[in-house]
Amino acid sequence: MGTGRIQRVDVLGVGISAINRDMAIDEVTRWVDERERHYVCVTGVHGVMESQRDAELMRIHNASGLTTPDGMPMVWAGHKAGAEWMGQVFGADLMQTVLARAAERGWSSYLYGGKEGVPELLAARLTARFPQLKIAGMYSPPFRPLTADEDAQIVERINDSGAELVWVGLSTPKQERWMAAHRELLHAPALFGVGAAFDMHAGLVKRAPDWMREHGLEWSYRLAKEPKRLWRRYLRNNPAFLAAILRNPPKLRD
Repeated sequence: MGTGRIQRVDVLGVGISAINRDMAIDEVTRWVDERERHYVCVTGVHGVMESQRDAELMRIHNASGLTTPDGMPMVWAGHKAGAEWMGQVFGADLMQTVLARAAERGWSSYLYGGKEGVPELLAARLTARFPQLKIAGMYSPPFRPLTADEDAQIVERINDSGAELVWVGLSTPKQERWMAAHRELLHAPALFGVGAAFDMHAGLVKRAPDWMREHGLEWSYRLAKEPKRLWRRYLRNNPAFLAAILRNPPKLRD
């Protein structure tokens, strides 16, 4: 399902799209204009390392329309492979950039994910920022898996809404699996797995300062804010990622 127009950098078997924010928004615009159907994975060290342990997750990343470099380690990997034009495409930044264009072009969005009450709060914050923005609908799924009937109902609800963009805030790897499983069922051209961006844009979680993001330190900021939830992820993934990258340097795919 990859578009074939944008090169990928092979980072431990995961094809990270060799893009920056401008390239990402142009590609998404093309999908909407041409009614091509794709999903977007927003992937950093966590997603790449989870994919080492899960072949299906790696396949999902490689079948995406875009797998964006979420964080500086992916950008550094791209630069090392020769894709010097690559820049960070964080989920929260991508969401803001795409929604600014959606407000201009009249594209509507469906919000799927977040805890109870979060999609409503997010919709209110987004429409305050972008008064022309259309929110076609929203749904906060329960923590348990949906039944087949419930799932069919939500697919119908999203399709009936006429949304061009579906924003999925479920966390990795849940949101990637959801997008891959629902891509053929949904009419919207673009699905985005943006996880923590729901809470960030809803004003529930503060983002790291710009200087920390530019120096690849957002992970340490997030760890300081949520040590209980994140310490195991970072302690396990970051050193393993560095060691693996030294053994298997990233390369630009044809």
